[in-house]
Amino acid sequence: MTAAFYIMESANLFAGDHDPANSRHLTLDELKLPDMQEMFQDHSPGGAPVQVEIGTGVIQKLEPTFKLKGFDPELQIQFGLGSKKLTRFTAYGVMRNARTGEGVQSIATIQGRLGRIAPDAQKRGELNGHEYAINQVMAYELLFAGRELFAWDFFTNTLRVNGVDQNAATNRMLGIS
Repeated sequence: MTAAFYIMESANLFAGDHDPANSRHLTLDELKLPDMQEMFQDHSPGGAPVQVEIGTGVIQKLEPTFKLKGFDPELQIQFGLGSKKLTRFTAYGVMRNARTGEGVQSIATIQGRLGRIAPDAQKRGELNGHEYAINQVMAYELLFAGRELFAWDFFTNTLRVNGVDQNAATNRMLGIS
């Protein structure tokens, strides 16, 4: 059987609740989900001729970004210093199977603070916009066709990959319920 090849076809982003006024589907220019990268440490063993790297079991901080065209005053006021509370960002995507043409939904939910707003330079005759970064990410979930691929919650110390809690044994040994 040939592996599926999915291509992101369309995306939408809600900043805050799912009020239609919070939909950014008409201004969304670019959406980048956070890099998933484990932290590694180099180790030069005293008796070995080759250095190795050792996984630390820690994932680097998550920092999703997005770009919107135009000026969005409602998003501007969510900037981190003006609001200390976490905001829920929800990104919806339509992923298309290149072989079958079937479309499936992807959903990413992110709880964090709007920590960076970088405006484009204004040039007459060109449509400028802003690049945004979501910092202090405290929860992240990625679903594909209803299947949970990744879910992490700082406050519950939960990390699930493919629906399996990777941190359950550690939480049990640490007395975390």
